Amino acid sequence: MQSLELRNETLVEIATFLVRRWAEKENVVVEFSDKMETRTRLNENKVILTPLEKRIGDNFQRYRQFRTILWYEAMRIKFCKKILSNDHAFGFILNTMETRRVEQLGRKIWRGMDEEIIFNYAYMLIERPQLHTVYGKARIVEAFYQYFIFGALKGEIQSSHFERIKKAAVFAKKIVDEAIAKNYDTDWLENKVSEIIKILDIDSLLTIPVSLPFMKAGMALTQEEILKFLSVISKNKEGDFGKIDPKAVLRGDNVYKEYQVLLDENKKSDNKGLSPETIGVQIPPTNNVDETMIYDISLINSLKTRFKQLKSGWKEQHLKSGDEFDEENYIDGHDSFFTDVKKSIKTKIVILLDHSSSIASDALEYKKATLALCEVLAYLKVKFAVYAFSTQNRIVTCWLVKSDNTKWNNVSAKRLAQIVANGSTPLAEVYGKMFPILQSKRPDIFLTLTDGEPSDPNAVRVMVKSFKGLGIKMVAMGLGPNTMRATTIASNLKYLGYEKTLAVSRLNDIPDKVIGVLGEA
Repeated sequence: MQSLELRNETLVEIATFLVRRWAEKENVVVEFSDKMETRTRLNENKVILTPLEKRIGDNFQRYRQFRTILWYEAMRIKFCKKILSNDHAFGFILNTMETRRVEQLGRKIWRGMDEEIIFNYAYMLIERPQLHTVYGKARIVEAFYQYFIFGALKGEIQSSHFERIKKAAVFAKKIVDEAIAKNYDTDWLENKVSEIIKILDIDSLLTIPVSLPFMKAGMALTQEEILKFLSVISKNKEGDFGKIDPKAVLRGDNVYKEYQVLLDENKKSDNKGLSPETIGVQIPPTNNVDETMIYDISLINSLKTRFKQLKSGWKEQHLKSGDEFDEENYIDGHDSFFTDVKKSIKTKIVILLDHSSSIASDALEYKKATLALCEVLAYLKVKFAVYAFSTQNRIVTCWLVKSDNTKWNNVSAKRLAQIVANGSTPLAEVYGKMFPILQSKRPDIFLTLTDGEPSDPNAVRVMVKSFKGLGIKMVAMGLGPNTMRATTIASNLKYLGYEKTLAVSRLNDIPDKVIGVLGEA
């Protein structure tokens, strides 16, 4: 199997896409944390995942676990009304039954998941503790979990306890099946948990020790060892899944093709261009950001509609009256065939976004407008890069939002969403950090969006001249709270050597203005 690893940034992008697709909910946020087990917080629309490096197996095996675990969390978001804490027996047992319920409901929708579920079951069983290592009555709860989920136990337990565990597991399966058959939800299952507690003869507030399945993190099991566990799981789950070939499950052919594509794309991204970290530009982390807050869908759709008409060169109007079309006369005087002509913008553009403190009060709308711009540029297939600058810990920082050789996606949106507007406008310093990039990339246009005058105008004038010396057209857009202020900013920027300056007083006008600049190039 491949030894290459996917970057966490890539995994966040994949996880966010998959969980939203599976759960059919667009505002779910995914993050990784090495301080806790995988869990979903419904009230926050957040899925917290354990990093892949904490799991057992080689890179491909860990990716398969990550993917299936994510599917389960997506099904919880889709079907569960609540998720209780696993710290006490009551919540642990409810969540255990919900795992089985959402699995069966999810399999009706996503029929191709069966082999991956069986594969993940094998690793779940490997990771569960031996019963002799769990003390007190928590051992009974752990044994119930293993028997109910896997149909097997790791280790031995007293025969009297086993009878209670077996009875509780049979009862739990019965009520889960009833919940599915009669379309009952989490609340109904919750009312049945006390009966299982009674059968097991435990306290509902019994503390459940955290089961950390990462003691052998990174260790790859032999094919024979994994196949042994897969054979046990396949046999025990035959009543639910039908006949499963453990060897086919082990190969994971369908997912391996997907994984190979991801590795290839990951490798391409690694090999493209200069590394921004080596030249003073930083990449914002994207682990815990809800980028949906800066998506203005109505603005994006209206812009796409408008520029679709611009792209085709025609605008369709529906009116109550108009000229009658005489097709015979038209054909006599014109060529009678027509074809669509595809127009495209070949101009390469780099956009720099001012995130100084003066933009803070309008930061959300500013980001919505710039995100809509990026969506439209991607829609028009324009080659573009986006950077931003702000002050962090009293140090001016230039952020890479999107490079010119990557697609605009939710990772780029996450980067934009989390940049905090702060500090002054040290434009010359930012230009200095970006100069090596633009010297290498040589875009056609370098557009700066700013709502203030730079800290050192003379230094900016020198840098603008340097960029123009590379053959780059320098454009600046002055943002102001009203027309007069925006015009004043744009006028002042003109004296710094920019070839074109624009004034914008309404943030939603930004995309139109930028597309207009591209149309002139």
